Amino acid sequence: MRFFQDQSYELPEEGTPEYEYTENVIAHHKREGLVMAVRARWFAMFVVGILMLFMVPWPEVLFYECILLLIALNGFLMLRYAKVGLSRVELLLIFFDLAIMTIGMVVPNPLSVHDWPQAMQFQFDNFKYFFIILALGTMAYSWRTVIAIGTWTSGMWAFATFVSWWFAAPQEELSAAVRAAYGEREAMAYIMDPTSFQFDRRIQEIVLFLLVALTLAVSVRRSNRLLRSNAALERERTNLSRYFSPNVVEELSTNDEPLKQIRSHDIAVLFVDIVHFTEYAAARDPEEVIKTLREFHGLMEKSVFAHNGTLDKYLGDGLMVTFGTPKPTENDAINALRCVHDMMDALDEWNNNRIARGQTPLRVGFGVHYGPAVLADIGAHRLEFAVVGNTVNIASRLEALTRGLNARVVISDGMRAEVIREGGHECLAGLRRFEEQDIRGVEQKLTVWALGRPSDHEV
Repeated sequence: MRFFQDQSYELPEEGTPEYEYTENVIAHHKREGLVMAVRARWFAMFVVGILMLFMVPWPEVLFYECILLLIALNGFLMLRYAKVGLSRVELLLIFFDLAIMTIGMVVPNPLSVHDWPQAMQFQFDNFKYFFIILALGTMAYSWRTVIAIGTWTSGMWAFATFVSWWFAAPQEELSAAVRAAYGEREAMAYIMDPTSFQFDRRIQEIVLFLLVALTLAVSVRRSNRLLRSNAALERERTNLSRYFSPNVVEELSTNDEPLKQIRSHDIAVLFVDIVHFTEYAAARDPEEVIKTLREFHGLMEKSVFAHNGTLDKYLGDGLMVTFGTPKPTENDAINALRCVHDMMDALDEWNNNRIARGQTPLRVGFGVHYGPAVLADIGAHRLEFAVVGNTVNIASRLEALTRGLNARVVISDGMRAEVIREGGHECLAGLRRFEEQDIRGVEQKLTVWALGRPSDHEV
């Protein structure tokens, strides 16, 4: 049906993982829509039921209250037995909805004391209540269901009109009395005649209902395609988050060219590395080595993201993390040191568990520096967000310095000064000053601050 196709969206092809993902999203939302539709049905039936108490005299109102109760109970059956997707049970229950409503509107009220002509059942203007069922159908995210409701309702109403007209008892004296009362005003007599089925109005009701159903079906169809498109985008975003930090993914998803502009500002750079991991790996099976690395990276990654860091890259048995990328904040240095403390706490617990399992604990070094860096994406076709500059090199050298100083953490004097400026004095507890330290690649000797390494639980 080309009428329902919108070429502005490129949806995944059937059979692909993307298609299965989006279809699962559609199924989830359709189930939510079905629950919402049933709850809305109960609310609508309750409101209409209250309305009937003021519009229909006693005991006639009991007949219509029973019809509303059946429709409400049918909603419970839909919630219980209807399935997501093409469901015959769901269609059967919808058909029952429309049938019971048609019967309730066309069949004379058995509790009524009035001897209404059959045509009066159509002149009560009850057809508008079908729009409630039609509106509820749109909440289930199925344009086919909306089309079914539109066509079935129109068919049932047309059939009920014909059968009522065919079997209606003629009451010519009543029609003649109306014509005599209005004289030459034939149009008014036609409208006021209680025995007239007014087929033009019945046709109008059917045509308008079909048009509304068709319009709503197009809208629901378009909503489905938008939902599929958004599901595909969300899947792409999820896949990006497996390779990029959340703050980079956010920047990529909210801006057209977020990282192309070359910029330079101060950032905190953290290097983390497992000490003597080469010797550790050489004495163990590859499976155990990879498992250990995955556990280690998982712990570190969790701390990075918890403190608004950007996981720049994994470096085998280590990782490089930046704070203040893609955009700087007022707490980049504090976030970096808090991240280090969180990492150390996680490593202590991890090593304790390894010792309890009879495994060797691992020794990890941390190096942090704060200073200017250049940020931009690099590459031609495959782009990579890069952070370059002397700040990165110094942070890497500080991590290497943890071996000579027998320290867990080594930070630069500039990093310490920035933490103090940001108000993070508590992050500096336990750090000792070491002056005149030779840093490879740096001409002048630097003053660094280090946190000593405990003697237990590490190798």
